[in-house]
Amino acid sequence: MSGLSGMAQEAGMFTVYQTIGNVLCCKCGISMQPNTTNMCLKCLCSEVDITEGLLKLHVIVHCPECQSYLQPPRTWVKLQLETKELLAFCLKRLQKNMNVNKVKLVNAEFIWTEPHSKRVKVKVSVQKEVYNGAILQQSYLVEYVQQDHMQHVSHRRTFFYLEQLILKHGAAARAVRIKQMDHGIDFYFSKRSHGNNFLEFIGKVAPIRSRNDKQLVSHDSKSNDYNYKYTFSVEISPICREDLICLPPKAYIALGNIGPIVICTKVTNSIALLDPLTLKYSFLDADQYWRASFKSLLTSKELVEYIVLDLEVVSSKIGPSEITMGGTKYVLADAQPGDHALGYDLYRANSNDTEYENYKGHIPEVILIKKSYKEKRCGKPRSWKSLPMEVDDKVGVDYNLERDLFLKDPELEELMAGFESLDLFEDEDEEDNMEE
Repeated sequence: MSGLSGMAQEAGMFTVYQTIGNVLCCKCGISMQPNTTNMCLKCLCSEVDITEGLLKLHVIVHCPECQSYLQPPRTWVKLQLETKELLAFCLKRLQKNMNVNKVKLVNAEFIWTEPHSKRVKVKVSVQKEVYNGAILQQSYLVEYVQQDHMQHVSHRRTFFYLEQLILKHGAAARAVRIKQMDHGIDFYFSKRSHGNNFLEFIGKVAPIRSRNDKQLVSHDSKSNDYNYKYTFSVEISPICREDLICLPPKAYIALGNIGPIVICTKVTNSIALLDPLTLKYSFLDADQYWRASFKSLLTSKELVEYIVLDLEVVSSKIGPSEITMGGTKYVLADAQPGDHALGYDLYRANSNDTEYENYKGHIPEVILIKKSYKEKRCGKPRSWKSLPMEVDDKVGVDYNLERDLFLKDPELEELMAGFESLDLFEDEDEEDNMEE
C-alpha cells in the first residue's frame, strides 16, 4: 500500500488516507475505538472476571527459627521477606492453578505487611483471551498465610527431658559419636543392633515416629559381601508440657469430645491432655497423635502473669474456681485471693489456627495454667545440677540459653515429674558459694 501511495503522489493523483473511526460502547455509550467486543474496558471488566477460580489464599509452611520455607515434599529453603527468591517461591504455588484457568502471568509485586502478622501479600497481574480474541488484563491480591512448622518448636523442653533420660539410663553408652545439629542430635553407632536398641528406648519415653533407610557403601563381587550404612530418622512430637492446644475435630471426637481447647499436662510415650473447663483427662498415644497430628496453639513462652483478686466457687463437684475480672471468667484450680498465676491471654493471641477461629467467643479470654511461686523461690540457689550430654560439635548460643532457662525454672522439681525421676548431681560450685 505504501508503494502505491508513493506512486500516486509522484503522478500527482489524489490520495485518500485511511482513518480509524470511533464507535459507541454497546453498554455505556461512550466513544471508543472499535474492538471485537464493542465494549469499553470498564464495561468489559464488569462483565468478565478473569480472576475467578484463581487462588487468592494459600498456606505456606514456615520455620520461625531458621527463616526457612517448606518446598514440598520435604525440602526447606531459606528465604528473606520481600526478596525476589521469596516472590518466585510464592508464584510457583500459583502456577498450576493459572495453567488450569488458562491465564498468563504478567507482573507480580509485594504488598507491605507487618512482619509479625504472619502474612505475605502479593499483587498479581494476569492476562486472558476473552470474546473473540480480545485480551483482558486484571490484577488481584493473593494472601499467603505463614503456618509455623510444627516440628520446629520455639522451645525444647521435651527434648531436654529426653536428654536427661538418655543420660540416666545410659541409652547412648554405645554411641561412637554424638553430633549437635540445628534441630536435634545425631547419634552414630558401630552396629545396627545398637541403633535399633536406642530407637526402641526413645519410643518408650517419648511420642515419636521413625523411618529407616539404607545406603550401599561398598561390596565385594567375588565374595558377594555388601556393606550398608543404615540411617534411622526419628521425629519427636512438638507438644510440650503446659502447652495450650486446639484439637482438630477428628482428635477430640476420638477422645470422647473433650476440649477442643485442652492443656498438655504430661509427656511420656503418650500425651496427657486436660480440659480446663471440665477437668476431664484423656491420653493420646503416639500412634493416635501421628494419625491426626496437631501443633500447640500457645506455648509456655507466651504465659502471662496475673494476680488473683477475687474468687467465685461455681461447683464443689468439679473442683476449679472461677475468677471474675471485668466480666470475663478465668479457670484455675486451688486459687486464693492475692495469688500470682500464669495463664494464656487468648484475647490478644495471634494465631493462624483455622480450627481455633471457629471457637472464638465460646471460650474464656484467659485460661490460667498454674500458680507462680517466683517470689517465694527467688534467691534460693539449688545444691544440685544436671549434666549435659557430651557432643563433638559446639552447640549454638540459642540452645545454651534455652537449656539454662530450663535448668533455672523455679518449678523444675515439679516439671521433672513430667517423665520420671532423674539422676541429679551435687553442684560443688554452688555449695561453695552458699558457704561463703
